[in-house]
Amino acid sequence: MAYWDQDKECMSRDNLEKLQLRRLKETVYRSYAFVPTYRGKMDAAGIKPDDINTLGDLGKLPFTTKQEMRNNYPFGLFAVPMSEVVRIHASSGTTGKPSVVGYTRRDVDNWADLMARSLVSCGADKRSVIQVAYGYGLFTGGLGAHYGAERLGASVIPASGGNTQRQILLMQDFGSTHLACTPSYALFIAEVMHDMGIDPASLKLKTGVFGAEPWSENMRTEIENKLNVEAYDIYGLSEIMGPGVAIECPFKTGLHIAEDHFLAEIIDPVTEEVLPEGSMGELVITTITKEAIPMVRYRTRDLTALAASECPCGRTHVRMNKVMGRSDDMLIVRGVNVFPSAIEAVLLSIPGVEPHYMIILERQDNLDLMEVQVEVSEDIFSDEVRKLEDLNKRIAKELELNLLINVKVRLVEPKSIPRSEGKAVRVKDNRKI
Repeated sequence: MAYWDQDKECMSRDNLEKLQLRRLKETVYRSYAFVPTYRGKMDAAGIKPDDINTLGDLGKLPFTTKQEMRNNYPFGLFAVPMSEVVRIHASSGTTGKPSVVGYTRRDVDNWADLMARSLVSCGADKRSVIQVAYGYGLFTGGLGAHYGAERLGASVIPASGGNTQRQILLMQDFGSTHLACTPSYALFIAEVMHDMGIDPASLKLKTGVFGAEPWSENMRTEIENKLNVEAYDIYGLSEIMGPGVAIECPFKTGLHIAEDHFLAEIIDPVTEEVLPEGSMGELVITTITKEAIPMVRYRTRDLTALAASECPCGRTHVRMNKVMGRSDDMLIVRGVNVFPSAIEAVLLSIPGVEPHYMIILERQDNLDLMEVQVEVSEDIFSDEVRKLEDLNKRIAKELELNLLINVKVRLVEPKSIPRSEGKAVRVKDNRKI
């Protein structure tokens, strides 16, 4: 079993928790001293840094939300002067002001180390050729993967997103062994590769490191079959660091969270109560090494569960399940909670269905209506009408059994649903709510 930093990754729980507590106390002191928003919230809650004496005291601290980041735009949550900030990134501002994050030199070094740790967990080493097809720029994906690959000593191809035929030519000509991108873009690459008449088995590509959006086990199977790679899930978010917060190991029993840098909790997204291990809920993360912009109990809105049981790989850090969706992206249709990932899992379990779909929500006469447009394969679409009708009925029945609501299904021809070179757009909510 290969490790990047075995001493840290396989540290005993006792030693790990001592390290976590020391770093947590330092983070809380710095946040209180240098970030007025944190100091104000802690004062309002009657909490002082000296009150944090055990890891269990973490629950005394107030949560931090994305809205607070927007309210403090751009640099209001920074804990260091701008003279110490060597990098600035920002998340999308499509629903308001973007969330701006900064990095000190040590922050960037830690990030590179954690991404190198992640890539080694996925089978990469200094002989690897890693094609980074995440977007570069203010988005953290491209540069995060890039710096980690360089820290590992691998050869990096900074392809960025888009220009898919060129991506494939780079794989052929440069001998890419690892691909880093969103899972939806990986499927699009596979589709274009098929159209170009290229057999993925003819490439040197062995592994894909896919993240930035929720994806199901069924999609993993689709990607592995169509790209002839071993697909790994990576987790991260700009507010916490970027990619590399958590990564799967070869046993794929969950994503190991880098607990020497991050503390993880699961809460009920409604009551905000901390839930016991194994419970599904919203992931909350506290950074314990970030200098420029420490995040104290940040509500990620990502829905998952944690497992602390021993992993066969030898890593001792807690594991999180694949993210099943987001608490703020959850669709409420006629009073029923619906997650796009649950729809995806059903669709990809049915033969003849392509991994491309669109969920459309309408409201008529005060009643929610949900339509799922589903692409079918070329041979199914060109088959007799009766078979298409049977497939339509089967999909509708499976969705109703799993979602507990009636869903209108519309089969559409191959390649008619827009493709994405970044995060896939799966939902169009046209309701006037």
